[in-house]
Amino acid sequence: MKVLVQRSLAAKVEVDGEIVGAIDHGQMVLVGIEKGDTEVDTQRLADKLLKYRMFSDDDGKMNLNVQQVGGGVLLVSQFTLAAETKKGLRPGFSTAAIPEEGERLFNDFVAKVRAQYDKVETGRFGADMKVQFTNDGPVTFMLD
Repeated sequence: MKVLVQRSLAAKVEVDGEIVGAIDHGQMVLVGIEKGDTEVDTQRLADKLLKYRMFSDDDGKMNLNVQQVGGGVLLVSQFTLAAETKKGLRPGFSTAAIPEEGERLFNDFVAKVRAQYDKVETGRFGADMKVQFTNDGPVTFMLD
């Protein structure tokens, strides 16, 4: 499981012209589910995501997490994070979870994040989504 988390000033996801998820400042999070991922992985990364200190304190140091700054969390499924890119010029996706398993584990991850924090929005699994956000910093981390 891979989670690409970006500190954001604002973020939104549209599907067919409709905004399905949006936040003000907080975390824009792309979630890739791979073969072999389990509920243990979703719990570990849900805990880590919410506790990850990527927001600045009064001294300008990254000492605060999203909950401490009252930010939102926008979770968007992104199977392309599981792409094989070491060989050739075209990505392979044999390491990505099959769609049914990916959706099940993505929904499990969302539920675990929401169980710990109430400012959580999502995209729509499997949809053709248009994602817009303003990366703050820029600050981006890969959690896996």
